[in-house]
Amino acid sequence: MNTTFVTFADTASQPGGAAEQDSVLLDAYSNTIVNVAKKVSPSVVQIKVSGRATESAPDRKNGIPPQRRAPGRGETDGGTGSGFIISSDGYIITNNHVVAGASQITVSLPDSRDFDATLIGRDPATDIAVLKIYADNLKGIRFADSKQVQVGQIAIALGNPYGFQYSLTTGVVSALGRTLRSESGRLIDDVIQTDAALNPGNSGGPLVDSNGDVIGVNTAVILPAQGICFAVSSNLAALVAGKLIMNGRVRRGYLGIAGQLINLTERIKQYNQLSVRTGVMIVSVEPDGIAGNGELRQGDIIVGFNDQSVASVDDLHRLLTDDTIGRQIQLTILRENRKKGVMVTPGELK
Repeated sequence: MNTTFVTFADTASQPGGAAEQDSVLLDAYSNTIVNVAKKVSPSVVQIKVSGRATESAPDRKNGIPPQRRAPGRGETDGGTGSGFIISSDGYIITNNHVVAGASQITVSLPDSRDFDATLIGRDPATDIAVLKIYADNLKGIRFADSKQVQVGQIAIALGNPYGFQYSLTTGVVSALGRTLRSESGRLIDDVIQTDAALNPGNSGGPLVDSNGDVIGVNTAVILPAQGICFAVSSNLAALVAGKLIMNGRVRRGYLGIAGQLINLTERIKQYNQLSVRTGVMIVSVEPDGIAGNGELRQGDIIVGFNDQSVASVDDLHRLLTDDTIGRQIQLTILRENRKKGVMVTPGELK
């Protein structure tokens, strides 16, 4: 019986062989990354801050896990981070925690020019801040629609990890729709998870797709883990940045109450025909005049807000948008275990 051995060399030499196909695929992937780097790098900046006090440790009371930390480079007097230009007239997006408390902010461009930056506004609740510099020959990056992002697609992160300027890492979108608790205690919704490596100094840099369009703003990592990184979605970042540019801040509603999560018994749930298993029990009411909350009492349990279910304090935070400020809103509460509607007028959170 004759046996013929086919070697790997013979296979690779055949036209259209597996090795040749792999080479073509590798070249296509490499070309994509190279083209993105050329397109995006001119818009990625390094941010240097100074003159701020020592940053406090994560707020455990607000539920920020100590192992989850934004990848900034905090120091007693300053630090470095990343950002990216969004317009030719010098508006730059970065993270709030990169610039918070800084008395001086310097932006370094890829062409080695340095500029003093003006802080236009910052929003701790979403960890987004906007800066402005006055320079010419600036190139902005375009935002992609983060609703079109899919798990598994290429994700490319650019920034300045540990001060190494204009570094690029690649990965994929690992998950969508994550939530991340900000330093203010509020949840950031619609967070993108990626395994594109982030390190201290990557904060505020862009996470882009294969077209070089921004799909997120790099903001946090899980410290003990490998490849679990997070970015604020481009849609949320663009919305917040627009409000910061127009108004210098993001307006949010305020009820003037302190609340805590409480479990509802099955009997109470069925008797009141509720769809939620938990609610927000009012621990105290602050009659400070900012919010019209006179109908609320200590011990009331909030389970609804304008016909939308409320199961946690985070639900209230999400629903108290700038559209609710100064408007009468109906809260659905449980008082003495019975459902009742009361009217409140949210004030503006300062």
